[in-house]
Amino acid sequence: MEEIINKVANSVLEVFDLEDYYPAGMRTQIDISQWLIEGFLLKEKDFREQLNNQDWSQYQDQFVAVSCSTDAILPRWAFILITMHLAPYAKKIINGTLEDLDAAFYEELLPKIDYSVYKDKPVIIKGCSKKPVPMRAYILAAHYLQPYARSIMYGEACSAVPLYKKTKK
Repeated sequence: MEEIINKVANSVLEVFDLEDYYPAGMRTQIDISQWLIEGFLLKEKDFREQLNNQDWSQYQDQFVAVSCSTDAILPRWAFILITMHLAPYAKKIINGTLEDLDAAFYEELLPKIDYSVYKDKPVIIKGCSKKPVPMRAYILAAHYLQPYARSIMYGEACSAVPLYKKTKK
């Protein structure tokens, strides 16, 4: 019987997996509309009272995204006030969705990576992930890899889509 050889494992192809950089920790979405009258109207006195009565310790060491699920027109200070209550407990707070939160992580992490290890190598940005890697992270990864990589592909080694190939000088 002929031995099966894993050509992908033996190739010079470098895999850039964004999941490797996914920060561990609990992510939570807070919807500001829960403290609005009928989900739309902010009455400052009631709003402040509800925030003061909220148990913020439940967000201890969590990553928190604060947004409003309704079309309420809200003053900016409302989001900032919620942040003031969360700050002693949460690890990170952003205004937006959970996807925005994950994108913020990658926007902080990806510029700090040493991409020189990919110099003149074919790179595949791994496409399938078990974690919610946002599209912005893939775009940033490609941006940072391009000056170094000989070529960039997206997907899996068995079915990669070519994205970039350095031109020969």
